[in-house]
Amino acid sequence: MYDVFVGSALVGLYAKCNSVDHARRVFDKMLQRDVVSWTAMIVGYAHNGYSLEALRLFQRMQQEGVEPDSNSFASVLPVCAKLAALEKGIEIHQQIIRSGFQSDVFVESALIDMYAKSGRIEKAHNLFDRQHQRNVVSWTTMIAGYAMHGFGEEAIHLFEQMQQSGVNPNHVTLVGVLSACCHAGLVEKGQQYFNRMSQHYHINSAMEHYGCMVDLFGRAGKIDEARDFINRMPIKPDATAWGCLLGVCRMQKT
Repeated sequence: MYDVFVGSALVGLYAKCNSVDHARRVFDKMLQRDVVSWTAMIVGYAHNGYSLEALRLFQRMQQEGVEPDSNSFASVLPVCAKLAALEKGIEIHQQIIRSGFQSDVFVESALIDMYAKSGRIEKAHNLFDRQHQRNVVSWTTMIAGYAMHGFGEEAIHLFEQMQQSGVNPNHVTLVGVLSACCHAGLVEKGQQYFNRMSQHYHINSAMEHYGCMVDLFGRAGKIDEARDFINRMPIKPDATAWGCLLGVCRMQKT
């Protein structure tokens, strides 16, 4: 049997080590559970791909009289997006408003992400526009949302606004930007952003960025450039990079 502090710490530890079953066994043996322990288990499920279990646990937490906090809400909203459970997400949004967590920057970002991934891009943008405080997560979420749904020009415009506001991008932001360039067919713009990653943005290129560049060249019909880009990569290309090349070859029927 575990008390609330030790139990919560162990649940979080096991979840981070991908041992969800161990985390749940500790959770079930806890003498008392507070919102922190419930949220730790919800996050554990969500981060290890057990989205339905995470949502069910969130519902059970409330049935047992434990009120969600900002971390609980920010953790369960991505689950709704993964399950395409927009109605549940809207219901949780109403709970957030009633609970007074609407202005929490992480909750706001999670709401934007949930609506964007659910195809409600206009709703996501309305929430983004109303944010009083924006961090890199907020900007990146909206940029990725636009890129995901093919609004490349809008994503790039937002990225330029982000830089003008003084917020520095991270590696996830650049994945969204490069993806936006792919959808918009902006090869030169994509090359420009990629080449500026290290010196200007102080971001090390990862496989996701290389994959975006291969996709960018391929979608523009530049198969030779895509192949040459893979051959010049400073890291060994993985299945993602080669898969991008094969995919664009099929698309171009080469």
